[in-house]
Amino acid sequence: MRKALSDPLRYPKSQALAESTHAVKQATKPTKGKAKNWQATIKRIWGYLARRKAMLTLVLLMVMISSGLSLLGPYLIGVAIDRYLEGAGGTPWLLFLVALAAVYVLGSIAGWLQNVWMISIAQETVYRMRMDLFKHLHRLPIPFFAKRQRGELMSRMTNDMDNVSSTLNSSAIQIFSSALILVGTVVVMLLLSPLLTLLTFLVVPLMSAGMKWITRRTGVLFKERQRNLGDLNGYVEETLSGQRIVKAFSREEAVIGEFGERNVRIKQSGFWAQAISGFIPKLMNGLNNLSYAVIVGVGGLLAIRGTITIGVIVVFVEYARQFTRPLNDLANQWNTLLSAIAGAERVFEILDEDDETKDEGDAGPIDAVQGAVSFSDVFFSYDSGEQTLKEISFEAKPGETVAIIGPTGAGKTSLIQLLSRFYEADSGEITVDGRDIRTIKRASLRSHMAFVLQDSFLFEGTIRDNIRYGKPEATDEEVERAAKLANAHSFIKRLPGGYDKLLHGDGGGISQGQKQLLAIARAILADPAILVLDEATSSIDTVTEIKIQEGLQRLMEGRTSFVIAHRLNTIRRADQILVLKDGRLLERGSHEELLSKPGLYNDMVRGQVQIEG
Repeated sequence: MRKALSDPLRYPKSQALAESTHAVKQATKPTKGKAKNWQATIKRIWGYLARRKAMLTLVLLMVMISSGLSLLGPYLIGVAIDRYLEGAGGTPWLLFLVALAAVYVLGSIAGWLQNVWMISIAQETVYRMRMDLFKHLHRLPIPFFAKRQRGELMSRMTNDMDNVSSTLNSSAIQIFSSALILVGTVVVMLLLSPLLTLLTFLVVPLMSAGMKWITRRTGVLFKERQRNLGDLNGYVEETLSGQRIVKAFSREEAVIGEFGERNVRIKQSGFWAQAISGFIPKLMNGLNNLSYAVIVGVGGLLAIRGTITIGVIVVFVEYARQFTRPLNDLANQWNTLLSAIAGAERVFEILDEDDETKDEGDAGPIDAVQGAVSFSDVFFSYDSGEQTLKEISFEAKPGETVAIIGPTGAGKTSLIQLLSRFYEADSGEITVDGRDIRTIKRASLRSHMAFVLQDSFLFEGTIRDNIRYGKPEATDEEVERAAKLANAHSFIKRLPGGYDKLLHGDGGGISQGQKQLLAIARAILADPAILVLDEATSSIDTVTEIKIQEGLQRLMEGRTSFVIAHRLNTIRRADQILVLKDGRLLERGSHEELLSKPGLYNDMVRGQVQIEG
């Protein structure tokens, strides 16, 4: 008896369905060596997607509707062809055409809705991931940033996140839709003709072997490309930030050459990743064409013998296309998928970095700081293990100015890093007002400190906003009062826009001395109990230095101040001077006390040797 499309679909599932479904899963399954990383990454992305379960449910409902309609369309075409060939004209045949048109229209609407809703979910997911990454970056300790290029971190925030976004927008629903279409297509194909279905599945092992061979190689290449891209971004950021040095030493050609080497690495890894993965669609198309040829040839013979109808052959060819189209879609999007997984892994790698060491359980805030600071037998080393500070002990009374001098690498900045808890001492005790700083919450401790550094950083924004950076609630009158005390008010008023002048690119458009004055005004407004001046006047001309010194003196009044400097006119006024060398505190005393006895300080001053910063 001939099996026609108008017959009820009453054939049961067979063993072939189970085998074919397993074969399809194998065709799209990642290689064993990469599955663990992929699964962990996808699971974490799902943790973000799951926050929009209600809308995801609607999206999946639309996917099921559009997938079901896409399976129904070819079936109606086959029915219409059989009815026409059998001579059944008139209204029933036209109704099939109307039904077919309705199926495709509804399918398009369902597809449009699922795309719009999924884009909304994807954008919110990436928004949350980007926010989590940015928040986590600000919870990471200073040593983390000392080991990373800023451009490389920016690459993870931008390029890698964009890869995740584009994949969620285009590929996430495609995977689920493809799975539904594959299962539905297999079921209908088996019901129509188990023989033709088994012939169609002959190409599946070839697809599986080809996909496995290709993905084993492209996964590594795409990760390498993302690493190379991050390295390139870091190098670009570094060279652009250091343009003055590059030009001063005429290193333009050398920099261009080094950029070229990094660019070549991206080109090579990108070429092989794209070239190898680009072979997937070609492989799929070739195997699809082979499958169509087998179906048409065998189907024609069956039709001649009267086993099946012409409509069955037409519909079966379309279903065969439905079977391979999802695989083709996945193959065409494979580049994006691999790139997104590599990008997501790089994002999660940063999110997995340990936060700054959490405050101890008994740590609490500190209020009304007087500024008494004490170091007792403090040892400290960086990751290398070599001791940077050794047995450092001294005391600073409230309101005292402590100058810290010594050759490069003596440990001057490291000492301040420990006081602010940017780094933690290996042993010993550091106290503020007699309280171990490990019992003080970092945020509370740092809120009573202010820094004026050699290279004062200014953020994009107005001068007013930069001065009130440490005290956002300050009034305009308080901002101007701080600027006057810092000797910055007069030059600010001469600028176009005055306090509302917009600064770009770390204070571009104003001099280094003016930037320092703004930094001093910012510190004055913050009103700290403990002040740190790290080479605040080292790169300033003499005239500007006088203004800055006047501002610094006003800033230091009544505050415990730690001054890292190499100019004697800055050091000689200190209440006590700490002389460091090779991580040890060699001498301690006032300018007159140290000058009255032989030692390193005496040698440097008497010999008119400038103290290195």
